[in-house]
Amino acid sequence: MGSGMLETVRRKALQLWEQHDLLHEPIAVKARTLTVHEAIGDPEGDDFPLQKGKEQLMEAEFRGAKGQAFTDRFGDFSGTLADVAAMPLQNNFRRAVFVASLNAVMRGLGLCTATIHCRDKEPGECAPRFRDHIRERYGDVRITQVGFQPKIIKALSGAFDLKVLDLDPDNVGTVQHGAEILGPQQQEEALDRAELLVVTGSTLANDSIGDFLIDRPVIFYGTTVAGAAALMGWERFCAKAR
Repeated sequence: MGSGMLETVRRKALQLWEQHDLLHEPIAVKARTLTVHEAIGDPEGDDFPLQKGKEQLMEAEFRGAKGQAFTDRFGDFSGTLADVAAMPLQNNFRRAVFVASLNAVMRGLGLCTATIHCRDKEPGECAPRFRDHIRERYGDVRITQVGFQPKIIKALSGAFDLKVLDLDPDNVGTVQHGAEILGPQQQEEALDRAELLVVTGSTLANDSIGDFLIDRPVIFYGTTVAGAAALMGWERFCAKAR
């Protein structure tokens, strides 16, 4: 799993932090693990991964700016940006600390926006806008969505030939919101069929993101990838995040 794309992101982040002379600055990352209600409110549906308790949101704060990362391993961290930059990224907890920190710092420097997850009805409002954005930019394309985001699946499956790639064994092999859910062993086939990939930013936190940066157009969605997308020039759509 993973291609070291996170290392590339880290190298670029380190250059930026050095350039702005930030390495001595403190950063705090809390997994006061936002309760589901704090993180996404009541999104009118109960099948968000965040509600099932499989992922939690960690939140970093830098100079008053906040950045988040979804992860399945969580805890608290405080130190300097130099500590974050030096930390081996070998598990999902450490990766989430780095990703949340990157998002908070990029936000604090004014280099990215929309780093705080949307809430309540907003996921449901974002999804149709995402669908329309894809239609305008790419026309009628075959899409493989990576990550189980129910509102987006529902909006896209009504408009495009859509299949979804997900790691959750509860979802794999089922049809959800009009789309077939494929598992990791079908990843190659799922990527081959796609003319466009719609990929969750959470792939950055588990360092599988490199698997999806292939010779296909990619649009990332969600807040986890906010800072990295801005740093790397990746396309991202997030209509309702703050």
